[in-house]
Amino acid sequence: MIADAAPPARVPRFVPFFNPLAMRLLRRGRVMGPNTLLTVRGRKSGEMRTTPVALVELDGRRWIIGTFGETNWVRNLRAAQAGVIEVGDRRESVNARELGGAEGAAFFATTLKPYVAGIPLGFGRVLLAMLGAGDIVKDPAAAAARRPVFELTPV
Repeated sequence: MIADAAPPARVPRFVPFFNPLAMRLLRRGRVMGPNTLLTVRGRKSGEMRTTPVALVELDGRRWIIGTFGETNWVRNLRAAQAGVIEVGDRRESVNARELGGAEGAAFFATTLKPYVAGIPLGFGRVLLAMLGAGDIVKDPAAAAARRPVFELTPV
């Protein structure tokens, strides 16, 4: 391993406890910031799997970020290349295209960094720090190397 390589993204301890609550709230239509439920077919089981994810929407385009790196939902979405996003009764089938190396780095630098900076009172940076994702604004290229990004388009 290269000595200066960024360590893999890790899931903070509170996330497994928070996700069931977030899923219940989002299924009832409670808006939780930019969060949505993502349902995607499991790559091994073939069963539909649902998890809360953050959805970035700007200028009519939408992306989801594998904030914690190579999680199961990331692997499943990569394999399926499609899923369903939902909040409450609003459901939409989407295709998902993973952004590659330079394209991912450009997304973090030119799209996500200004998006986070635009969140009032610095809450964007606080949230990223809580999630162990401060590198998204400090070093977009390193963030892209360990945090997959998928652009979503309607089916």
